[in-house]
Amino acid sequence: MKDQAKTSYQLVAESYERYRQSVFFYIYKKVNNKEDAEDLTQDSFLRLLDYQLMLRPDTVKYFLFTIVRNLVNDYLRRYYKWQEISSYMYEVTPIGSNDCESRIIADNLEQVEKEKLATLPVQRRKIYCMSRFEDKSVGDIAEVLNLSPRTVENHLLIGRREIREFIKKCI
Repeated sequence: MKDQAKTSYQLVAESYERYRQSVFFYIYKKVNNKEDAEDLTQDSFLRLLDYQLMLRPDTVKYFLFTIVRNLVNDYLRRYYKWQEISSYMYEVTPIGSNDCESRIIADNLEQVEKEKLATLPVQRRKIYCMSRFEDKSVGDIAEVLNLSPRTVENHLLIGRREIREFIKKCI
């Protein structure tokens, strides 16, 4: 029994080396998304491992491509169903919004922004606040703080990126 399991593993490994590229291209042609095609290719060979005791060298290719066809069909069925649901939700969902709810969300986001702002280095915090809350331009900030405009731009870029990433994590 161990010899059969060993040869089954070898058969799957050989099949992976031999058919991986053609399986990938077949899937990619159907789904038109590289990442999804790579995932589905891996899933195909993982499914093939589930049936390793049934595999024989002369049938492994046909078995594999049956698995691939079924996985692609399932993927496309889910994809088109998701498109249908998204389209339906877009059509049915009311467009109006609740001003009170929007205000609460905006206040929450502002609080999160201020939390992160407190953790920034002093100079970066000053530059960010002057730009964000006082509507000062890069030139004005550079003049007030006696810095080069390029330094101010760099601090703004880094500060905005850090705060954006922090807010994304909080949402």
